[in-house]
Amino acid sequence: MRVVLDSNVIIAAYATHGLCHSLFELCLVGHTLITSQDILSEVSDKLENRIKIPPKVNKEILTFLRKNSVVEQPATLDPDMCRDPDDVKILGLAVASHADCLVSGDRDLLVLGRIESTPILSPRDFYTLLQRDKQS
Repeated sequence: MRVVLDSNVIIAAYATHGLCHSLFELCLVGHTLITSQDILSEVSDKLENRIKIPPKVNKEILTFLRKNSVVEQPATLDPDMCRDPDDVKILGLAVASHADCLVSGDRDLLVLGRIESTPILSPRDFYTLLQRDKQS
């Protein structure tokens, strides 16, 4: 499965050892993680400036993300398609990469439910979906 994890999910994966961390690991092991330069930049900025991860560790995380994901360019979409114009890039990434799922904790994205054929799920809903598929 081709999966786009929003930056908030990736940041939570590194900041805590909860659901997002488990989800991130599952995606790395059994799926193709899709990201973009925009997501990588936001992850780097927030890890260093909000979570206070040392610059050296931040650089190692970004190197790891680049090696373990496919970095793609987002499609250009109408900026009015979402309540938060900054979120249009993540929607464009899901479209351009033909993602099977976009995972985000952002309410402005979750309220959409899907972008074209790509469902937009919360981390909890996506984790439940993966567990259900695993049992099938």
